[in-house]
Amino acid sequence: MVAARPAVETVWQWLSAVLDPEIPVISVVELGIVREVAWREESLVVTVTPTYSGCPATEVISADIEGALRAHGIEQVRIETRLAPAWTTDWLAEPAREKLRAFGIAPPGRRDPPLSPTGPTQRPGRVLDIRSLDAEAAPVCPHCGSAHTRLVSGFGSTPCKSAHVCNDCLEPFERFKCH
Repeated sequence: MVAARPAVETVWQWLSAVLDPEIPVISVVELGIVREVAWREESLVVTVTPTYSGCPATEVISADIEGALRAHGIEQVRIETRLAPAWTTDWLAEPAREKLRAFGIAPPGRRDPPLSPTGPTQRPGRVLDIRSLDAEAAPVCPHCGSAHTRLVSGFGSTPCKSAHVCNDCLEPFERFKCH
């Protein structure tokens, strides 16, 4: 007897339990890197867009996704990587931003208007100046809420974060970079 395929909505729920290996308080779904889930013939295909093309956690994330789906009885799983459109912090779910803050990481700001996860990364007539992506206001300290913070290093414990310190409570913290 062949078991019925789980609905795509069910698979999305399962993937919501797969935590990011570098920030284990948010799921890969909340992070916005799972782009698509679809059945193609007998295989379940999960499409993932890494936070940046050289992200060292990409292989771990793929293995974790595959392991979680196999644990739910899906035998034929294929993970595909999609680099375009490039991932943007605009794809972070709102609850993930609060989870980052509670974990001690300042969440990224938002662009106005945000980049669409389904549309082109460049809007007609709009030039995106990449020099301005991290040039937004100083991050708010996730520990005390002060905006009186300073950049210590453009690179934190992972390439997608920068290191900061709060001038009021003197606590160090990381900020998830905008991109």
